[in-house]
Order: sequence, then C-alpha cells, then structure tokens
Amino acid sequence: MSRAHKTPGEAENTFGSRRPRPKVSVVVPALNEEKNLPHVLSRIPQVDEVILVDGGSVDDTVQVARRLWPGIRVVTQNRKGKGNALACGFAAAVGDIIVMIDADGSTDPGEIPLFVDALRGGADFAKGSRFASAGGSADITRMRRAGNKMLNGMVNVLFGTRYSDLCYGYNAFWAHCLPIFDLDSTSPRPAGDGRLWGDGFEIETLLNLRVARAGLKVREVPSFEHRRIHGTSNLNAVTDGLRVLRTIAREWPRRQPQVSVARCAAAPGGVAPSEDAPDTVSSGAGLW
Repeated sequence: MSRAHKTPGEAENTFGSRRPRPKVSVVVPALNEEKNLPHVLSRIPQVDEVILVDGGSVDDTVQVARRLWPGIRVVTQNRKGKGNALACGFAAAVGDIIVMIDADGSTDPGEIPLFVDALRGGADFAKGSRFASAGGSADITRMRRAGNKMLNGMVNVLFGTRYSDLCYGYNAFWAHCLPIFDLDSTSPRPAGDGRLWGDGFEIETLLNLRVARAGLKVREVPSFEHRRIHGTSNLNAVTDGLRVLRTIAREWPRRQPQVSVARCAAAPGGVAPSEDAPDTVSSGAGLW
C-alpha cells in the first residue's frame, strides 16, 4: 500500500521543536531488498527526502520502493559495496541533516527522531550504539560482539574517543560536515573486485575515525538492532573484521581533512542547532 505524503512545507514538525525544522534526508543503500522494503519504508517518519541507493538489484527493489514511497529518489551507485552506496547517497542528498539506515530491517527507522534531536541538541554527529544504555541487539553473534569490543577499545586508546560501539551503521550528521568524511563518489569502478578503499563494510569505522580526527562533537544514541527480516547478510566476521583493523591502521596516521570544526558548527545557510533542544537523547547518551 502506498503512503500519502505531505510536501515539506505542509509537514508538521515531527521532531517536537518550536524552531524551524531542519530538512532531513534519509539514505537507504539497498541490494535485492524487495521483501524488506515494505517494513522499512512504512516505519520512516515524516522526512523531506528519502534516497534509495541501488547496488544493481536484480529483483524488484526499485519498483517496490517507488510504489511504497511516491517521490523517493533512486540513485545508482557507481562502484560496489555499502560504503560506495552511502557515498553516492550522501552526495545526492539536499537535506540539512542526513540519516543513514539499512534496508534489511535491522535498523529501526522509528528511531530517526532521536538522532535528529541529538543533532539539534548540539552534536555534529549522532552515532547509534547498540551497547549504550537502552540499546541492544537481536542479531550480533558472540564472535562479532567480541571483535567489536576489541576494535572499539583500540580506537578509544588510539584516537582518544569514548565510543561504545565502533561497527554500527545507524548514524546521522549535519550535511555541512560531509566534506570531513572525504568520500569518493565519482571515481569509476576499478578492476578486480570493483571497490576502492572505504567502499565496503569498513565505511562505518571510517566515518567514526574521521569524525574523531576532525574533533567533531559526537552524541551516542542508544539503538536496538533487529535481525534481518528476509534474505542473508553479506557480513563476514573475519574478513570484515580484518578490513576494519586495516582501516584503523590506515586512518591513525592520516592527516585530518582540511575542513575546520568551525565550518561544521555553523554552515552558511544551514539550520543551526537549537539552543532549547534537549541536552540528552535518553539515558546513556553522551556528548563530547
């Protein structure tokens, strides 16, 4: 069943602030997710833009998305991998705030207002965490949990962060902070596996590390990870864990992108964080 959508000018302020509502773009990378999209798209709250980044689906992913969400923008990624899909979606987004969610039903779109509130409360980057108070996961295995804990501890020591969940893909940020990530959305597909560095599942770690190196204000948002509804995950605890480890090694001595924190804090023409926004998102959230 398709949904009726108001135009941005008609939309009520879903996020509960008296100030002008920032425009929100939601980026959803997808590859053969026709069976999961009805659940995911039906739970997205009123936002200004939804971008489906298609990775070359051979099922009816694109057609289902267009039927369920009239006006959805469909972008075709130019290389392979989740990281490249996100980079292409970020480059296409026009909102003041960009939220990244998964198309398999593991991230709950109903939590989007929590991420928006965290940004309006003063954060530059709202980072989902399964391990913050009130967070959780019905999907993570013991091996992945142990690996995440080890890699998370390493990053906190090397980068001076206080992350509780390094490898989770539910995040949001002010669009004017996008240059800090320094993502490539234009280079053609290389020979071999069709991916450049950062095009795979290491993207989540890459974003977190570049946020840390740039000194952005981060607020962790407790989030619950659900099991994939249909299909099989492409995650591999060993190979993806090694890619994350290589990402940490590559990013640690890397020079910070030449974008100042001040530029991220006050973007020309952007919507400023609300001074009367809540100071915390929920129990366990932290800002640093």
